[in-house]
Amino acid sequence: MTSTILIVDDDPAGRQTLESILDEQGYQLEFAENGAQALQMIRQILPDVILLDVMMPGMDGFEVCRQVRSDPAIAEIPIIMLTALDDRRSFLNGLESGADDYLTKPYDRHELRARLLGITRLNRYRKLQDDRTNIEQAHLQLLSAYDATIEGWSRAMDLRDKETEGHTQRVTQLSEQLAKIAGIRQDELIQIRRGSLLHDIGKLGVPDSILLTPNKLTDEEWEVMRKHPQYAYEMILPIEYLRPALDIPYCHHEKWDGTGYPRGLKGEEIPLSARIFAIVDVWDALTSDRPYRAAWDKQKTLQYINEQSGKHFDPHIVELFNIMMA
Repeated sequence: MTSTILIVDDDPAGRQTLESILDEQGYQLEFAENGAQALQMIRQILPDVILLDVMMPGMDGFEVCRQVRSDPAIAEIPIIMLTALDDRRSFLNGLESGADDYLTKPYDRHELRARLLGITRLNRYRKLQDDRTNIEQAHLQLLSAYDATIEGWSRAMDLRDKETEGHTQRVTQLSEQLAKIAGIRQDELIQIRRGSLLHDIGKLGVPDSILLTPNKLTDEEWEVMRKHPQYAYEMILPIEYLRPALDIPYCHHEKWDGTGYPRGLKGEEIPLSARIFAIVDVWDALTSDRPYRAAWDKQKTLQYINEQSGKHFDPHIVELFNIMMA
């Protein structure tokens, strides 16, 4: 990446000297003849480094430097002052006005090249760091937008199935708590949260006549209802960002003894996140009112979950659930 150097000098001979020194060094050279022109060009081209003469009519280099440093849009641009003034006061004025380096004329061409190379390298590194930070911030903003979209989908599904309103938010919270007790890492907890929010997304493929019926489902209707994990798989798999969260929507109806669906997975064939979620899902379903039955109390529900240890549920996760609910 070519660095742009702005040379600011009212003396044509001074500009030509710097051009000859920096010629064939791989820089893009730009020129300004006075302070006002320099400030205008700095804002337009945003050079990587400014080589700034001090003794100029109208606005001297010290004032140009101060104005650059006072403008947030250009304040970070490195400045090397070049001047015939070699007294200590001028040197201090240069540093106080914001110069990064200070060379007195006549300067050694090799020293100038070396100092310029050092500053351009540091400036390039700083820009790379800034770019990396900006990319990371943009990535975090994108993830936040994705998660907000998932939250919106989950609320839409709860609103569609009014009898389970609030269910998704409750099971998501409980699943995260149980996963923490199970020692799940933070990066995996994020996927458990997303999977929990989307656990019933496959029901979007189930007709309202089946999903919303107050009656007991027929065998044919159950056949359709049992397809919702497969629908979830087909919906989520093409979305690379959501693929790590697929285990819960796809596998949360599998059972420890192999009698679940859609694939009849058994024991530890079932992903751990789905084994965790399965208990929480049943707990919330049983402790919530339904048109066909009243909610169970917590003691009765916990008794049922323990009875299903080794059948529907992973025995170890049942133990952890008992600890969480104690």
